Amino acid sequence: MKHCFLLFIGFLFLSCHPPNNKQFSTKALKAPLKTLDGQQQTLENVLNQYQGKTILIDVWASWCGDCIKGLPLLKELQQKHPELSYLFISLDKNPSAWKQGIKRYRIKGTHYYAEGGWKSIFAQNVDLDWIPRYILINNKGDVVLYRAIHADDKKLLEFINTSI
Repeated sequence: MKHCFLLFIGFLFLSCHPPNNKQFSTKALKAPLKTLDGQQQTLENVLNQYQGKTILIDVWASWCGDCIKGLPLLKELQQKHPELSYLFISLDKNPSAWKQGIKRYRIKGTHYYAEGGWKSIFAQNVDLDWIPRYILINNKGDVVLYRAIHADDKKLLEFINTSI
């Protein structure tokens, strides 16, 4: 019985361990994203536009209380590190709410919309379990941090300081 309990605890620990991928899956890279002007792009195309730059991706939604509460920390990060490229991928329920959220909260950066929200191809293929979700990609195109949920996450700040 003791062995079963230990196995169960081990399984829980492993299944609750946050993902730490070093690259996006092929399905995630092929995920369609919409630009503010309605053009369709894939995540892969978007990332290719930023080759040689350090990118911070913020997965968010205008209805997400934690996302909105975290914006001051993100804006502080943007002031301290303007050399980063800031990409925002919204899981809003519709493009109108997404665009209103950008304007209302004065979010500076490049914006994309994952149609379908949590059920979008993007969300389904990046192990999304919470938003906001920050993903950091270094200037070599490597995912150095796959999951942070706070803009002041210790690992996120550490990676930013060593990736630049």
